[in-house]
Amino acid sequence: MFWIIASTVVAACMATLMIFVRLKAAKKPASVKKIILPPVFMSTGALMFVVPALRVPWAQVLEAFVVGMIFSIFLIKSSKFEIKQDDIYLIPSKSFVFILFGLLAVRIIIKLVIGSTISLGETSGMFFLLAFGMILTWRLAMLYKYKKLERQLKYRNA
Repeated sequence: MFWIIASTVVAACMATLMIFVRLKAAKKPASVKKIILPPVFMSTGALMFVVPALRVPWAQVLEAFVVGMIFSIFLIKSSKFEIKQDDIYLIPSKSFVFILFGLLAVRIIIKLVIGSTISLGETSGMFFLLAFGMILTWRLAMLYKYKKLERQLKYRNA
């Protein structure tokens, strides 16, 4: 029970931190580097699967990743870019905070439901994969939107 509460508190803190980071980032122009680096840095977390207790069967890998991709739809819909002068900015969505905490609540409920049927290690692995699938899909969609606006900007300036 302690680990469920501890991991929930950590997830809530991370969600809160993400909100502040996103609001701060909206004040500076977006870039390909700023879009791509978060999933690259997060991918290092896959080293957790070196530990046998944290390994997840392939069916659950696919399941967790696909659920993450589905969750990313909400983040994709709330991520908009805008051209200001000659730069592209990520516009903060008013719904982003609610979406992020809503996804957190859903993840907690899922964790409580499946946490009683599979080991803590497998649950941890699955939720890493879910989060990675969500962030990777969201960031790829952001990159696509950014590149589209970047082409418009180049066309406009040509």
